[in-house]
Amino acid sequence: MKKIIITGANGFIGSHVTDIFCKNRYKVGCYVRKNSNLQRIKHLDIKMHYGDIREELKLSEAFQGYDGVIHIAALVSDWGEYKDFYEINVNGTMNVLGTCKKNNIRNIILTGSCSVYGEENNENIKNENSPLNSHYKYFLDNLFPSKMNYYRDTKRIAKEKAIKYAKDNNLNVTFIEPVWVFGEGEFNTGFYEYLKTAKTKLSFLPGTENNNFHVIYVKDLARSYLLALQKKLKGINCFLIGNNKVEKMNNIYKIFCREAGFKKPMNLSKWLVYPIGFILELFYILFNFKKPPILSRSRVNMFFDNIEYSTKKAKEVLGFENHFGLEDAIKKTVNWYKQNNFI
Repeated sequence: MKKIIITGANGFIGSHVTDIFCKNRYKVGCYVRKNSNLQRIKHLDIKMHYGDIREELKLSEAFQGYDGVIHIAALVSDWGEYKDFYEINVNGTMNVLGTCKKNNIRNIILTGSCSVYGEENNENIKNENSPLNSHYKYFLDNLFPSKMNYYRDTKRIAKEKAIKYAKDNNLNVTFIEPVWVFGEGEFNTGFYEYLKTAKTKLSFLPGTENNNFHVIYVKDLARSYLLALQKKLKGINCFLIGNNKVEKMNNIYKIFCREAGFKKPMNLSKWLVYPIGFILELFYILFNFKKPPILSRSRVNMFFDNIEYSTKKAKEVLGFENHFGLEDAIKKTVNWYKQNNFI
């Protein structure tokens, strides 16, 4: 399988995956939307295909002649409409699989998420055999749903449907399920936002010194896709991808701030900020704001929940371990933000 096509190749994760496959002498096709920003991949030796994963005809045309597919394109956000999440994350994934079947492509890597197993505060270390428990039961979630659950739940539904379809059609599908990702090009998973806020010299932000938070550097994550494809795995396989060692969230942000030259804000108790997040989220929903509030139930809880997953299977089957230490990876990330004038 030396000729692959990658959906969402221009995005944060996709651009790093595209880069590592090019460096390993694969012939790489990139399936992206026509108006996509190609800044991160324009220097690579790739073949461009334009379209949307919701457009089956364009997918079918683009996939012709490839040996394998890496599907990364998704709607990743904690804000938006459920129908959009479903159309992209569920229907889009099924379109990719259907197109693979039509083009006789039997080897597919799908990008999943650790969130399908649940991201609630938990002292247990979850693994690939843990129940799918994507829906976080926030306070008054039945009355006004958390939009963060739209992402989690549609990733779970996509996984369930993809597994059934792959089994029914004898496709080899591997799920790469990353924990929280940081690195060059990250703007939406929380780390960059924290740095931007710290730069304002705000004295306090939500946080605690007690919770573990599982992360992975994007360049290490990209390598897991390469290892998975090289293994030529048969049937259905799932791999949680994260650092071998889990860190305290407080320490992660402390390193980010130190490398950026900012003073880390002091931690605010959850019970001081949760009511603010609740009110802001409710206000934004009632008045149909298109962008998320600075604080919401999901954003507040993220600062306090203990989140950890087992990476044992990825090590044993793929031979995957993170090559970059946390401090080195954060230093590289912050330097990239500085060099590109983002902080």
